[in-house]
Amino acid sequence: MDRVPISPAGLEALKQELEFLRSERPKISREIGEARDHGDLKENAEYHAAREKQGMQEARIREIEDRISRAEVIDPSTLGGDRVKFGARVSLEDVDSGTSVTYRLVGADEADIKQGSISVTSPLSMALMNREVGDEVTVHAPGGARTYEITAIEW
Repeated sequence: MDRVPISPAGLEALKQELEFLRSERPKISREIGEARDHGDLKENAEYHAAREKQGMQEARIREIEDRISRAEVIDPSTLGGDRVKFGARVSLEDVDSGTSVTYRLVGADEADIKQGSISVTSPLSMALMNREVGDEVTVHAPGGARTYEITAIEW
């Protein structure tokens, strides 16, 4: 069973989502019951929609429970050093264009490119792991190969 790296904040967010989804179970059951009372189930769109919603919700609950059971909580505040690892905030400069970007390396459940965080399982993160300031990494993306220089690592 593979461990899933996650920060304490990411684990707490998963637990809150799980608690919310579990609290919604009675509401969906009521929706199914009300829809069932409308008559013929073969042609009852409300009933089928409620059942589908219930199925999707139960699948998400199982997925979150699995992630939590496999979670490897890593507290970035206890880490440091001069090499890129989980939780690091890495500043990069595109060698070709000169543009700079900064990303925080987080677990897959926490990744949000708009917030400047990318999954440790992404091609870019994997290329950055265990590298130091000044190192250049080449990442093969759908748009072609890109080369970045690591300009800073912050904790």
